[in-house]
Amino acid sequence: MDYLIRLLSVSIILIGVAVTCFANVKQPNVVIVMTDDQGFGDVRSHGNEFIDTPVHDRIANEGVRFDRFYVSPVCAPTRASLLTGRYHLKTGVHGVTRGYEIMRDDEVTIAELLKSNGYVTGAFGKWHNGSQYPHHPNGQGFEEFLGFCAGHWNNYFDTTLDHNGKLVQSKGYMVDALTDAAINFIEQNKSKPFLCYLPYNTPHTPWQVPDKYFKKYINKGIKDPKIACAYAMVENVDYNMGRVLAKLEKLNIDDDTIFVFLTDNGPNGLRYNSNMKGRKGSAHEGGVRVPLFIRYPSRIKPNTNVDTIAAHIDLLPTIMDLCGIKKYKTKPLDGKSLVPLIDGNNREWKERMLFTAWGGTSLKGTKKAIRTKRWRAVDERGGWELYDMNKDPDQKKDLANIEVDLLSNLKKTYIDWFREATLEGFDSTPIQVGHKERDKVILEGHYAHLFPAEKVRPSALQHGISYNGPAGWANDWIDNWTSTSAYPYWNLNVIRKGEYNILLKYSCKKENIGSRLQLEVSNSFIKFDVTKPFESKMLPSADRINRKEVYEHLWGTMDLGVVSLSQGFTKLKLKALKIPKSEVIELKEVHLVRKR
Repeated sequence: MDYLIRLLSVSIILIGVAVTCFANVKQPNVVIVMTDDQGFGDVRSHGNEFIDTPVHDRIANEGVRFDRFYVSPVCAPTRASLLTGRYHLKTGVHGVTRGYEIMRDDEVTIAELLKSNGYVTGAFGKWHNGSQYPHHPNGQGFEEFLGFCAGHWNNYFDTTLDHNGKLVQSKGYMVDALTDAAINFIEQNKSKPFLCYLPYNTPHTPWQVPDKYFKKYINKGIKDPKIACAYAMVENVDYNMGRVLAKLEKLNIDDDTIFVFLTDNGPNGLRYNSNMKGRKGSAHEGGVRVPLFIRYPSRIKPNTNVDTIAAHIDLLPTIMDLCGIKKYKTKPLDGKSLVPLIDGNNREWKERMLFTAWGGTSLKGTKKAIRTKRWRAVDERGGWELYDMNKDPDQKKDLANIEVDLLSNLKKTYIDWFREATLEGFDSTPIQVGHKERDKVILEGHYAHLFPAEKVRPSALQHGISYNGPAGWANDWIDNWTSTSAYPYWNLNVIRKGEYNILLKYSCKKENIGSRLQLEVSNSFIKFDVTKPFESKMLPSADRINRKEVYEHLWGTMDLGVVSLSQGFTKLKLKALKIPKSEVIELKEVHLVRKR
């Protein structure tokens, strides 16, 4: 009996030790780096002899490299799919401006999932899935945020950034500053599991990069300054990823950190892209096939290569799987965990199709594609094409008129998928006003819809209003406003009724003062006259090549007073009642500040 008691006691002690050890096991950290407009070919180990990316190559060599990894043709859709594990059309994202980039707030992000499982979460860089709370990163699971929420930023040196909803001044080159913040976040949370999301803003334009990187590629003999600048930007990213890895190693946590690298679409220009057809904005292979490297030394064998097709929708379930989190609730996922492929268990993997949709609000007007392991069917609004990607990876021979039955089946499959993915429609997500977490809401010019039609500058004389830039992209403003029948408006959802102070950020030349305007919102009206001129001034820019986007300006402020907003959906309209001179004003932003 004594023997049995002693044996039972020892067993209880061992069980207790085992439970204690298990409880003390720290879940892996997660670092996700995603660059902006870096193509598959902008990596040395992908055959580009002109670019130097030793850290990119190291991450790939020390972990797993996915050779056939696909994203969306442009920025915001890829980000929504990465964050949710769902095709972007299901999340409300189908554009890059005018609110079509806003991800619905009921979507469940990887940050929210990891946060609910004890992770500290931080994001440092470009968001592009909504600027106003709760679509802001702080409302989508990220406790710490430094960066910007628009599709691109105007200046990359000594600029103003969003830090948890407040504007702060950064110093030096933006990617360096974002990395500094990420490293500080890692240092502060080294004893906890953390998610560090680094969506860098380069090599997206404007073409700005420190001298030492740019001169290196010019001195290499690259004659096109855009290509030289793109490669310089990528090498700067490489340097900063190296800094993050060095910090993880110094803290002795790199073996237990899942380090993910990918990019958001094909290259933003004609440069080396492994001979693939298409670039950014295209549904062809070159517009959507990008690098994916995952380094996790304690779990993933080095020099692992996967050639099975995979996509951005797979990263959420993959990371949750690697983190050992099995039970979690999201909206229905489109992605699946890539862990079986990482582990070499290809027998457990069922072949599937991947879908691409971009650039329209109807089946007919959308660039579309299906990718299987062998085939790519593409319709870029000019009719369906079909390519055998095993025999013809460069897409030289269109087989649409040969493999007629195959293409017919793929087209039917695509139509069925598109209808299911767009059940909630294409309406832009309304901007929430009065959320308890944010008393101030900024309605940027590029979120405005224009009546009678959203036309760009060449048609402004015909329609009486336009955006200043060529497409109303991020940071743009309303310009060429010459008609009393034309006006901008924003779709709002007032969460808390109350009194709100209205401010305008504007520009008006002295010779154009005198216009009379009316602001309409939630059955409230403010009539006012433009009596004070303010000519906007362009801030200095470090561009190496002229940009296609608008430049950064200083703006005047006009205080319109207070309006009473009722709870519910409404439109904020700004109408011109009288235009005595050549135009009304140039309008950058409308601010709504809730009075407590």
